[in-house]
Parts: sequence; structure tokens; C-alpha cells
Amino acid sequence: MEDGNRRPNKKNTHGKFVISRFELYLTRMCKLFKIIYFFFIGGLLVQSCGNKKQNTVMNSPSERAKFTLLEAVEKRDVNLVTEILRTNPNLELKDKKGRTALMVAAYQVDNEIANLLISAGSNVNAQDDMLNSPFLFAGANGNVPLLNSCLSHGADFKIFNRYGGTALIPAAEKGHLEVVEILCKTPGFPIDHVNNLGWTALMEAVILSDVNETQHKIIKTLVEAGADVNIPDREGVSPV
Repeated sequence: MEDGNRRPNKKNTHGKFVISRFELYLTRMCKLFKIIYFFFIGGLLVQSCGNKKQNTVMNSPSERAKFTLLEAVEKRDVNLVTEILRTNPNLELKDKKGRTALMVAAYQVDNEIANLLISAGSNVNAQDDMLNSPFLFAGANGNVPLLNSCLSHGADFKIFNRYGGTALIPAAEKGHLEVVEILCKTPGFPIDHVNNLGWTALMEAVILSDVNETQHKIIKTLVEAGADVNIPDREGVSPV
């Protein structure tokens, strides 16, 4: 029995049934959906296989050897960095931002990898496009372990940041007391160096910093280390 709402197929002049346009449309749409579904499932399977293959490749010795030192440092892969260092790579190779592997480790505050690189001979004074060096960056950001490593491996006090400053000046401004104490006790460190803005470490500690106990200790440390309290800025203003 025919459904009363269903439109029956018509016969042509030869007595054969003719499929309606609507049914033809449905048939084509079903085929289209099957094709889309096939490609969607196939794509998921390929992606899954690709991920498994990538993980396998990452762990194979032959593929791990293809990673550069910079890539290994960026991945924070201590074991891979150690493996690459055994091959005597170019430690001073730089990325598009002018960063060496050690500079990348410094930015990532990855002191374990940084120490491996420094022990291997990485230059603690190599500057990137922003004129940061591992030594300057460590001082400016209060990274005491890295600072000490740089000091014991040839930190150059005549290399300055983009403001023409030393590691001490931003440390004094930002309240890194331990960095200030270390640098003030370091023989030959220029505590009265004047940056491009016309300020010394003491001036920045007094003018730019919040008034708190830490800053008072920093100012006291600088003065006791012999910082000149009479060096004025470009406006003629002195710290005292």
C-alpha cells in the first residue's frame, strides 16, 4: 500500500518507472555525504599515523641527531643538548633574533642547560639583536646562579645593553639586592658607569625605584661600595 503522502514514480511511454527529481537529488546527496565521510575518516587516520610516526622519529637516535643545538635548547631537552655537545657543535651559531643557544637558555631561565653550554665554552658576552647578553640579562633579571657562572667564565664589563648600561644598573632599579651585592664586590666592576640616559646605578635606585626596605639596602650597598653620590644626571640632579 502506498503512503498517501509519498509521490509515486511515473511511468514513461515505454512502461518504465521514471525517478523523480527529488529522489534523484536525495540519491546524489547521499553519495556526496559518503564521499565526505570517507575523506574525513581517512584524514583522521592519516593524522593519527603521522603523530605516531613523529613520536617514533623523535625518539630514534638517527633523527634526534638532526636537531641543531638551538632547537634542542628551545625544547629544553637536557639529554639531547648533552648528546649534541659531544659532537663539538658551533656554540655561537645564532637564530633569526641573533640569539645563541646560551642566550636562549638565559631567556628561558634554564640554568641547567645554560651551565652545560657555559662549561662547553659558550660565550657569556655574545649579544643578540636587542643587545642582551647572557651576563647582562642575568643581572637585569636577578638570575643569581647564571650571573655567578658568567662571572667565573669571562664576563666582560665593557659590553653594555641597549641603554648603554651595565648589568648592575637595571638590577639596582628592579630591586635585585643579591645581584647588586655580588657586583659591588666584584673586582674591577664599574659601579659608577653612566648609561645613555645619564644615570648611574645609584641614581636609578634612588629615582626610579619604589621606596621600600630592599631599595634602602640596595642604596646602602652601593654607597658602602664606593658609589659616587655626587654624579648628576643630564638635568644636574644628583642622588643626594
